[in-house]
Amino acid sequence: MNKLFLWTAALLGLLCGVMGPQTAQAQKFGYVDSEFILSKLPDYTQAQQELNTLSANWQKDIETQKKDLDKLYRNYQAEEVVLTEAMKKKRQDEILKKEQDIKAYQNRIFGFEGQLFKKRQELTKPVQDKVFEAVEKVAKKKQLAIMFDKSGDLTMLYTNPVHDYTEFVLEELGLASEDRNQPAQKGTVKTVATPQTPAGDTVAEEEPVPGRQPARTTTRPATRKK
Repeated sequence: MNKLFLWTAALLGLLCGVMGPQTAQAQKFGYVDSEFILSKLPDYTQAQQELNTLSANWQKDIETQKKDLDKLYRNYQAEEVVLTEAMKKKRQDEILKKEQDIKAYQNRIFGFEGQLFKKRQELTKPVQDKVFEAVEKVAKKKQLAIMFDKSGDLTMLYTNPVHDYTEFVLEELGLASEDRNQPAQKGTVKTVATPQTPAGDTVAEEEPVPGRQPARTTTRPATRKK
């Protein structure tokens, strides 16, 4: 946060230094709440719902595979005393391969640039681009030098509602409505959280296969500017 604050202060200082006191003072600044705007777009809400459904289905697949792994391991434990060394090695290899396959599948789905990441880009980027274009149009119409995002990574310690242009962006998108545009709860459909690793992960770690070490799976804007 400190770095972002200092960076912003440096940027404003640079503007003042380059353009001169009078010119810099004449520059207009504004901000929008992109999270609030996105929450009012039906396409974005639908995209988030689809991502949540996909994520839940993929997680169920992983849980099913881990149950199969647990069954393999328990069967091995129950039959170990009657197995020959060759049979033991074969069963251990099966358990190890199953573990590795599950981990690879999980990374392929939920890992960096995995299927969930790519699907999110596919579904949400067109909507985000639409919002960016609307913000750009408003900034040009209102002759704003800089437009900040209140819900972005840049921490805004204080915001004067007079500089809030969220309503104008909503108007540009055809969504302006006093009844409709009320503050939405933060974080309800903002992102799809990576599912937690099921408890079944620890089964193979609690009792290692003899002779083999399996791989571990490790507001709403308060004032509208005229």
